[in-house]
This record gives sequence, structure tokens and C-alpha cells, in this order.
Amino acid sequence: MKLGGAAASRFFARPEPDFSGLLIFGADAMRVALRRQEVIAALIGPEGESEMRLTRMTAGELRKDPALVQDAMKAQGFFAGPRVTFVEEAGDGIAPVLKSAVAEWQAGDALLVVTAGNLNKSSALRKLFETHPNAYAAGIYDDPPSREEIEAALAKAGLEAIDRDAMRDLLALARALDPGDFRQTAEKLALYKFGDATPLTPDDVAACAPATIEVAVDDILHVVAEARAGEVGPLMRRLEGQGINPVTLCIGVMRHFRALHAAASAPGGPAEGIARMRPPIFGPRRDRMLKQAQGWGMYRLEQALGLITDTDLALRSRARAPAMAVMERALIRLAMLNRR
Repeated sequence: MKLGGAAASRFFARPEPDFSGLLIFGADAMRVALRRQEVIAALIGPEGESEMRLTRMTAGELRKDPALVQDAMKAQGFFAGPRVTFVEEAGDGIAPVLKSAVAEWQAGDALLVVTAGNLNKSSALRKLFETHPNAYAAGIYDDPPSREEIEAALAKAGLEAIDRDAMRDLLALARALDPGDFRQTAEKLALYKFGDATPLTPDDVAACAPATIEVAVDDILHVVAEARAGEVGPLMRRLEGQGINPVTLCIGVMRHFRALHAAASAPGGPAEGIARMRPPIFGPRRDRMLKQAQGWGMYRLEQALGLITDTDLALRSRARAPAMAVMERALIRLAMLNRR
């Protein structure tokens, strides 16, 4: 039988106790592994592996000895409780072996969990589990997680009191990060709020979200975008002392102003444009960039992008002018541009 969407999420969290087999397949190995971990943990509990109620094997081992899987499923353990036989890296080549194992499954046998890579609709392995009356097949795709999945992940990490704006940021973050990265971020937030009963805020999310731009570079980007020309020089001295390359800085400025231009030119306005940014922008930084995009406007940002492009070409040319001085002059001109 096929499993998909919310039904699959519910099954992974609370699987039925008497199914004969489950196939989890998909192109993203991390997503498949996370789902496999979830369902096995739900079946055998936290002590299942230490109590030897989990048997692992690979498809390669089964090709050498096809009897391994049935022996593992029929074997009786020393500890009471459900048992799982887990087969990884499966493919159509071992479909006949698994077909026999599923067909001979009886109540009391170990439950069979199989993981595989991407399988097309004509896959023998996929057809085996999809057409069997007591087995399941779940395809894991790169679709954004549902709100239900996100809330379940947050609850599992211990995050319950969440501000509405913080939830909005977390939803955006979950859609931008890999599942493993989002889980780590949720756990980091739970540790960050440990012992703090106040609701999670957008500032908390921003503090724990994976960084995309170095803080020092971020400082000068905002200084330039907010027309604070007098602060450019001191910041440039600091960046130069830290060994920041002028071309690297120029690339960061170009990325920032392209983001502002995309926001300013969005059909629904800058707020909608900022909300669609990938990777998402959170908390105070989002509010700051929204204000910058509104202040510059689309046409003036186009002028800024032209100036940055000319600077990038100058930095990459054979001109003898000191590169850091060229970059500083360009940043001052940018900051002055929005004063006109």
C-alpha cells in the first residue's frame, strides 16, 4: 500500500504494530535516513537496539546470502518486545528475496524495514510493497515539509511556547534547510531556551539560525545601505586588519544589493519580496533589509548595482590602484547615492 503526505507522517510517528514490511525510498539519502530512524525508534523504543531487537543488513549481504533476511525475521530474541529487520541500500536486484520474506511473514516475526534510493513507478521493489495488502511503501521527496511535520519536529525538540512571528520564521527556515539541519537548529533553540518559560521570539530564531554572512561584512553592508557614509572608513580599516579580500567584500555587497533589488521589484511589494528570499531572512535583519529596500526603491538600486559591477570589474583588472582603496571609494559613493 502507498503512504504519502500527512498519512505517511502519522505512520512514521506511530506505526501500526502488525505490518509485514515498510519500504522508504527517495533521492535524498538524509531525508530517507531521518524517516527510517523515526519509524524504527517508534517500533522498538529507545532501548531496542541495545536489547538486540534490531538486525541490520545491506543489500550486498543479501545478494551473497539470501537467507539472511528470513532468518533474522524468524529468529527469537532474549528480550521481549517488537523486533525489526532493517535492510539498507536496497534495489530491484533483491526484490525476489524480499518478496519471499514478506510473503512468509507471520505475527510475531520481526517487522521488515527497507530503505532505497530513488525508484521509478516500474520498480519491482516499489511494486512489491505498494501492491502487498500488509506492507507499505513511502516515497520521500524534496517537497517542503508541511506545517504538521514542522510542528512535530519542534515539539520533539521541546519547543512548545512559540510566538506567532517566531513560528513564521521557523516555517520559512524549515523550508530552506535540509531536514537534518532544521532538526539541529530546533535542538539548538531548545537548549537556548532551556529554563526560560517565555515564548520563543523572532530574535531567538535569528540568534540560532545558521549564519549565511560574516558579521563583520554584514555590518558594512548595512552601513552602506543605510547611507551612513561617515562610518565606512573605520569599518574598512577593521575589515582590512582582519584580512578580508576586497573582491570577497565586493561579492558580499553585490549579493546584498541584489537581494534589496529583488525585494523592491517584487510584484507584491518589498515585504513580499523579503518573505520569498532563499535562504530566508529572520528577525531584526529582515526588518532592517525591508526598510532599506523601501528607502532605496527599485530604480536607485539598479544604479547601485551598476556601480558595484563597475567596481568588481576594476578590482579584477590589471589596474595599479590599491584594491582596498577602490572598494572603499565605491562603498562611500554607494552610501552617498541614496542621499540624493
